[in-house]
Amino acid sequence: MPDAAQAERVCHLLGIPIAEFTRAVLRPRALAGREWVTQARTRQQAVDELSALCKTLYEKSFGALVERINRALDRPSSKSTFIGVLDIAGFEIFEVNGYEQLLINYTNEKLQQFFNHHMFVLEQEEYAREGIQWDYVNFGLDLQPTIDLIESSGNTIGILSILDEECIMPKADDRTFTNKLNAMWAVNNSEEELHHPGKGKYEPSRFDQGFIIQHYAAKVEYRTDGWLEKNKDPLNDNLTRVLAASSDPYIASLFAEFSDQVSVTNGNNSGLALGRKRVLKKGAFRTVAQRHKEQLSSLMQQLRSTQPHFVRCIVPNTMKKPGRMDVPLVLDQLRCNGVLEGIRIARLGYPNRLPFVEFRQRYEILTPGILPRGYMDGREACRRMVAALELEDTIFKLGTSKIFFKAGVLAELEERRDALLFDIFSRLQAMARMFTARRQVKKILNRAAAVKTIQRNARVYGDLREWPWWQLYTKVNMTSLINSIFLHR
Repeated sequence: MPDAAQAERVCHLLGIPIAEFTRAVLRPRALAGREWVTQARTRQQAVDELSALCKTLYEKSFGALVERINRALDRPSSKSTFIGVLDIAGFEIFEVNGYEQLLINYTNEKLQQFFNHHMFVLEQEEYAREGIQWDYVNFGLDLQPTIDLIESSGNTIGILSILDEECIMPKADDRTFTNKLNAMWAVNNSEEELHHPGKGKYEPSRFDQGFIIQHYAAKVEYRTDGWLEKNKDPLNDNLTRVLAASSDPYIASLFAEFSDQVSVTNGNNSGLALGRKRVLKKGAFRTVAQRHKEQLSSLMQQLRSTQPHFVRCIVPNTMKKPGRMDVPLVLDQLRCNGVLEGIRIARLGYPNRLPFVEFRQRYEILTPGILPRGYMDGREACRRMVAALELEDTIFKLGTSKIFFKAGVLAELEERRDALLFDIFSRLQAMARMFTARRQVKKILNRAAAVKTIQRNARVYGDLREWPWWQLYTKVNMTSLINSIFLHR
């Protein structure tokens, strides 16, 4: 390393000695038989080691951040009842597709299978459970062969399994890996390989190192350059030990699993020198593909325990400008996402359904006087209600516990219900306004009559106050009043 300035910055941030760091990257020690030997790394090997370190730091930091957030948000009831949002990018199909695109498309294949299972399979299974007359529609959306081609399933072997196998072979490289794939599926060598469920989804590539997979979205051509190194993503024991002994508590905690070490000394020499030790880490070597499959399996297990709701986001154009709609791009996304098949089964089937009790509670207002007071069987009540609503037999079906409707029927019932409620509340408001208006008018009329009475009395007083007989009358009344007061005293 001609200039150690960058390495010094890295070691300062990671809290590790620069001498041990450079030695672990450029001249790591490895166990050869019973002796430790120093390996001289090439430039490319050192760059691969640093790339693996970057990915490992990112992965472990991201995992630590997620774990910390989960601990902060954790509540006693959060494990039984929660709302989660899973945001996925969709299938990636570029001009040059690598190992990352295979893992991303493999993940989307599993998620698309989950979507299809809920939208098409479970939908039609519910029709059968409810006893509805329905002819099963096969949309030809079986994604399992492609999934079996990528991962192992039962007695079959997949692309990722072959990749893991090649990673532990001493003289394997990307070319031997590609040749092995082509020998497995591109040519019919044996009956066992012929019956592989995903054989029809595999094609050899026009490149020397590559292959083609028929995904749900489209055919994707992959280049296998550098796949073995990306799948190994190795960090040698020397580097992990240095990071585990970091003076920075955070970095040391990320690599705490590598600090659990058992030293096995040579029987002929009881010295404790590092060069005479064999370091054993917890757990075996795990490739990127193995970790990805484990995490994906955990995600799918969690998704299956939820009640999913799907939202499909469509990119209108690739220029990121408003008001522009690229029709072929939108249609391609709808096809890749399974939305078109969803629309087909929605038009053929009965996407809207309600339990009998809920349907009666919500729409009984539209059929007054049809249902008698007291208890009535839910199915019979719904049958009377739809008859009174004059719905055609082709747009609804009565199951054993639910009533099913074609698309748009419930929307029409909601409009009729809203119109009726609007009329009822309008009449109620009209009566209330009439009552308040009449009370206000009556108050105004009483006030006008009182004003007229006061005015009439004032005019009479003005006419009589100068009349002598009125003055005498008032004096006599006043004298009688005073006398009565003194007599009572």
